[in-house]
Amino acid sequence: MLKKGIAEFIGTFVLVLFGTGTAVLGGGIEGIGTLGIAMAFGLSIVAMAYSIGTVSGCHVNPAVSVAMYVNKRLSLTELAYYIGGQILGALAGTAVLKAILVSSDLDVANLGQNGFGKLGSMGAFLVEAILTFVFVLVIIVVTGKHGNPAFAGLVIGLTLVLIHLLGIPLTGTSVNPARSISPAIFAGGEALSQLWVFILAPIVGGILAAIVGKSLLGSEEA
Repeated sequence: MLKKGIAEFIGTFVLVLFGTGTAVLGGGIEGIGTLGIAMAFGLSIVAMAYSIGTVSGCHVNPAVSVAMYVNKRLSLTELAYYIGGQILGALAGTAVLKAILVSSDLDVANLGQNGFGKLGSMGAFLVEAILTFVFVLVIIVVTGKHGNPAFAGLVIGLTLVLIHLLGIPLTGTSVNPARSISPAIFAGGEALSQLWVFILAPIVGGILAAIVGKSLLGSEEA
């Protein structure tokens, strides 16, 4: 279990550093834009899926791990190790990003934190719950009894790209409590006050995806 927790630490560190790092450092660079940021998050998942995935399955997301627990693919103890590793990895990723910004004499106000934008709390909650539902449903099915493990990492990574293309202009795209907790802690202020949505909505979306995957799509049936 410790090895799995460490693997999740590494995977979430990479996701947060490269994903939010691209959003922060590449936001003003021509040619990166929304698609480039979405690709950074998606490619991080692909890279980690074919590396740490051999140890932990590469959840790198508490919403995914909770969904796996709901469908009895993880024990409660394993869930604790996974989520602990994910949150610590995310914190390390943001810490390194902030250190890079400070050493480059760049503004550290933007660390890739999520926000409501013009949606308000309920609008942001709905967006995040739906995006997470779609993302986790794909994960549940593609890694399920009838999935294709050889292509799972690629499918999941490309799905995350798709999710970000819609979500970035709306909330900055969380679909991952660990990815949101870390920048909010370092940024403070409004990001911290709005954090509850980016924790609760992905968990709700993930649980619903686990239930639908199991009951409707037969993801757990041999």
